[in-house]
Amino acid sequence: MTETTQGAADRVSSTARIRTRFPALERRHQGERVAYFDGPGGTQVPREVVAAMTDYLYHHNANTHWVYPTSIETDEAVASARAVMADFLNAEPDEIAFGLNMTTLTFHLARAIGRGLGRGDEIIVTELDHHANVAPWQAVAQERGATLRTVRMDPATGQLDLRDLEDAFNPRSRVLAIGAASNALGTVNDVVHAVALARTMGTLTFVDAVHSAPHVLVDVRELNCDFLACSAYKFHGPHVGVLYGKRERIAALDVPKVAAAPDLGPERLETGTQNHEGMVGAAAAVEFLASLAPGDSRRAKLQRAFAALHQRGATLFARLWHGLHALPGVRLYGPPPDAPRTPTVSFTVDGLPSSEVARLLAARGVFVSSGDFYATTVVERMGAGAEGFIRAGCSCYTTDAEVDRLVAGVRDLVR
Repeated sequence: MTETTQGAADRVSSTARIRTRFPALERRHQGERVAYFDGPGGTQVPREVVAAMTDYLYHHNANTHWVYPTSIETDEAVASARAVMADFLNAEPDEIAFGLNMTTLTFHLARAIGRGLGRGDEIIVTELDHHANVAPWQAVAQERGATLRTVRMDPATGQLDLRDLEDAFNPRSRVLAIGAASNALGTVNDVVHAVALARTMGTLTFVDAVHSAPHVLVDVRELNCDFLACSAYKFHGPHVGVLYGKRERIAALDVPKVAAAPDLGPERLETGTQNHEGMVGAAAAVEFLASLAPGDSRRAKLQRAFAALHQRGATLFARLWHGLHALPGVRLYGPPPDAPRTPTVSFTVDGLPSSEVARLLAARGVFVSSGDFYATTVVERMGAGAEGFIRAGCSCYTTDAEVDRLVAGVRDLVR
């Protein structure tokens, strides 16, 4: 870390100050505070996010595009949410749409893109992806007679086979659907390279940033992708999905929609009445992250905050990885700490089902998740068995002491 970066990190809120903003962290089990390592499945929520949603519902709740005050205030709240999310992704407000969740948004987008596909066209997906970024494209391929190509992952490294990715492209490639990071292994993919390959073939690109967005600040201009989706509940917001699309790409989509519904800008991607309080909460989650660091603009604050949080997360993850790696009978999956990755680890314990390990750790006040996390192909390719992995992720509120509690709990199970 350079001196300049270190100085910026020193001005970012400490973990102790961050923790005071999360009421969930006051929960106790047998007298000890609960340690939440379930962030990859959904993070805890700070007070200001709930306060923003409550204020909207209590004082401004209405449907949109009418002339009375609460409807006008709702329009303003939605516009503000688009602007805040645009700063988060380095996009423009009219390139931001909201929806129920990333999975629903992806099915909707895939159907719209699929209307322009036919027999012989090809869609590229990867083995490393959450199936929310596989199943929608499988459905499109089946409906339209298109071909689905799947890029292999390397089980030895937990990373995509880049040669296989390069070989997947040809003049019939119409869509590349790729994850920015694996929700099961924490692997961070070289999406800039993948998108650049796609652009040389005139291939549309869709990026699933659900797992990466809490850890690596998204920059859609740098990625140069056509579409990107993420979920606010993975970065301390409510359960709502966010979809970015280049302005011209959104306008060109043949979107399934009600004829009377808006047909301009991002609203043409949003079916029915939206979750307005969820939009407000998603914006408040971004504002929370921006509040962790100084800066002249929201984007500058986010850049400083994410740089510092990434450094803390890497340190915590190394402590967790090496602590678990030292235990007999514990198998770790995915790239090691010095590889591009998020602070998320998946592991198994010899002789114990993953669900049982999670249950026993929960009995000690340590919350982890278990299973396949909808990344079923990853589990199969890594040979983790029907029970899948135990998964633990570090968040902005995770401490060294909590990491040590998790390692100690697994050590006792191994004994």
